[in-house]
Amino acid sequence: MGKTLKRTVSLPQAAADYIDRKVDSGEYGSASEVVREGLRALRERDAAIEKWLREEVVPTYEAVKADPSQLLDADEVFDAIEDRHRRLSSSDR
Repeated sequence: MGKTLKRTVSLPQAAADYIDRKVDSGEYGSASEVVREGLRALRERDAAIEKWLREEVVPTYEAVKADPSQLLDADEVFDAIEDRHRRLSSSDR
């Protein structure tokens, strides 16, 4: 894992209680393990968001920027959704 550094942090009571419950349950051996696991999850979430931005959002933005005619009018989209909802609701009766 490499060099371990100590940090002092302030937590709201609810967060401290949550950490204590995790340790008391035996799920984790120490508060540090709970915090490290939380940081791992945060890094994974950040990486997933970065991947989504890079692989989906940026290409979509670039495609629309290159050809704005691909965009749909919001009013038309909402009208189509409302029409579909009406059709589905009336077929349920």
